[in-house]
Amino acid sequence: MSPAKRLRGRIAETGLVHIMAAHSPLSAILAEEAGFDGLWASGFELSALYGLADMSLISMTQHLDMLRAIAGCTTLPIVADIDTGYGNAINVIHAIREYERAGASAVVIEDKTFPKVTSLVAGGRQELLRIEEFQGKIKAAVATRRDPDFLVIARTEALIAGLGEAEALRRANAYVVAGADMILIHSKEKDPSEIESFSRAWAGLVPLVIVPNAYPDLDAQRVKALRNIHMIIYGNYGIRAAATAIQETFRRIIADGGVQKVHKDILPVEEIFRLQKMEAVKAAEARFLR
Repeated sequence: MSPAKRLRGRIAETGLVHIMAAHSPLSAILAEEAGFDGLWASGFELSALYGLADMSLISMTQHLDMLRAIAGCTTLPIVADIDTGYGNAINVIHAIREYERAGASAVVIEDKTFPKVTSLVAGGRQELLRIEEFQGKIKAAVATRRDPDFLVIARTEALIAGLGEAEALRRANAYVVAGADMILIHSKEKDPSEIESFSRAWAGLVPLVIVPNAYPDLDAQRVKALRNIHMIIYGNYGIRAAATAIQETFRRIIADGGVQKVHKDILPVEEIFRLQKMEAVKAAEARFLR
């Protein structure tokens, strides 16, 4: 069974899957051990890992390289964040071929113009494509996928752009007509009322996806009560958690004049060895290097 088929099966079985953002193979391993249903190959997190703004500065090649590395160390399905698809419908055709080969089980394509600006930044440029042009991207993605279980998820940024619920619904319905398997509805409001309102108004035939970064109070129990949201993507928590721990640890080392205190509060090196599967490597070395 392909990872894409397993992802669809998990959605059908539970009604709501939890997808954790990953920016590296190590973060993917940790997400799988924690019990998540899948991974979000996040453009935002990878941009942050490189110390760059999430403004289409990371190339498709860089993202694919990381996705392949992640796919090589996890059994979880991977939902790839491919931003605007790297160009027009022709670029989307190329992207779908490459991401499917690299191990993705799904892609999310957003209806912004290229280059995009990250959604949650204050005062950011949020320009959307014409509906017909974005429909062409979705049609191209659906027509290109080889595995029929591979999910094409259309993300509308209408609420992010301040265009209102009616426009968000209009766009979402148009993307379903184009063949989208799911609709990702995004919001930067600090409470979930905008998302809950959209969900209640949504009469489309495909389920919704949300990314509760700005509105963390919308928990799984409330999401399930809405009945048509079947995927939650935790879009930037991995890189924020990593940066929090690194900042605190590094500051303490400078303040303490050494590592004599902080070493007791971080993972022992033996735990890193375990995550690296060091015992398996040692066993292979003993077997084959004689």
